[in-house]
Amino acid sequence: MTPLLVSKMPLLNLPSYDVRFKAEGNRTLIFDPVRKKYVTLTPEEWVRQHIINYLVTEKKYPTSLISVEMPLKYAGLDKRSDLLVCDCNGQPLMLVECKAPEVTITEKVFEQTAIYNLAIKTSNSLSLGEDWKGVPYIMVTNGIQHYCLIAATKDSPARFLNEIPEYKELKNQILKSKSESNAQ
Repeated sequence: MTPLLVSKMPLLNLPSYDVRFKAEGNRTLIFDPVRKKYVTLTPEEWVRQHIINYLVTEKKYPTSLISVEMPLKYAGLDKRSDLLVCDCNGQPLMLVECKAPEVTITEKVFEQTAIYNLAIKTSNSLSLGEDWKGVPYIMVTNGIQHYCLIAATKDSPARFLNEIPEYKELKNQILKSKSESNAQ
């Protein structure tokens, strides 16, 4: 391991955890429990791995329902979402965009996430139904600041949440929204 690189990783506004590292040549690798392999440690990967740990450990998201760097296509361009959380039927529930800690979360970051959300919405392999204008929950983080929101539906605007929901709350909110929509 290259301790110098690891010691330069910033403290995040997330719980610490037992990180698994290894050295490969002059690179430091960090273990990704979703992909089940070591990946190159970068500031953005540092954030992504801490968010994965937080969602799985603190918020009870099943590791098996999280996809990392899922390929997307938008306007003929290849894109990759950082994290996509689905339900057990493969329906997307939350899109997570991770940035390096030194990247300021700006409107441009939210616009990038909106493009990824649109790419998921228009994907032939994913069906969200008519209620959602995309993935129901969106989170943007640089490991220090975290923004989580419920995406807009045809009947209500997007709204920011005070905290990141637990996985069961995520599913329950979507079921509640769908039943309210069906009742109208």
